[in-house]
Amino acid sequence: MKNLAYILLFLTQLLAAQSFDKGNALYRKADYNGASQEYEGILKQGKESAEVYFNLGNAYYKLDKVAPSIYNFEKALLLNPGYKDAEVNLTFANKMVIDDIKATPKVGFGKIVHNLTGSYHYDTWAWIAVSFSAFFLALFLGYYLAGTTLLKRIFFVGMFVVLLGIVLNIIAAVYVKSHDSRQNPAIVFAEVVSVKGEPNAKSQDAFILHEGTKVNVTETVDNWKKIVLADDSVGWIDAGAIKELK
Repeated sequence: MKNLAYILLFLTQLLAAQSFDKGNALYRKADYNGASQEYEGILKQGKESAEVYFNLGNAYYKLDKVAPSIYNFEKALLLNPGYKDAEVNLTFANKMVIDDIKATPKVGFGKIVHNLTGSYHYDTWAWIAVSFSAFFLALFLGYYLAGTTLLKRIFFVGMFVVLLGIVLNIIAAVYVKSHDSRQNPAIVFAEVVSVKGEPNAKSQDAFILHEGTKVNVTETVDNWKKIVLADDSVGWIDAGAIKELK
């Protein structure tokens, strides 16, 4: 049975690789519809990757499909936060979005913390902490092997500074991870949708959104999602009008 499972896994991966190559070939021929179908087929098999989402986003971008393009670039960045090409192409895709929502500026201590930690993903902070740990070990060995009191003092001070760096990087990683875990981003897929003041179709409109706009889902009531925008606007949207990223 295990051998059969391995064979099936191998065949699935082989088919996904063939679909990926076929999608790339169709993309180079400017057959963006065909390419998107191949990439979508890979995702339907459960074989997701940052590269597949990135290429799919490019295909939809060429087809002027705003929401699918942005959604797939965002998915690529969720899987690979340091994917520079996806970041650049997402910037271009966002220029097609009609809604121009300005993020509410942070102030006070929150602004300081955001400026210090928001530049990197929590994985990056964790890797920096690991690097500092290796440096700490090297300094400890230097301290242990040092032949003079002066050298021992230098290595000891260095160990203290590096240890402080490890602690600060761990705190930054935990903070960013905690912030990200509270976020439930989604992309508006409806061409135009009215956001309500309450989770009710008869409720008064709070504002209007267009496809491609990124929102944060904070609550669900029946078929309604409570959303918050970057400018802190709050409202309720039909669940079918958005597609959640996580």
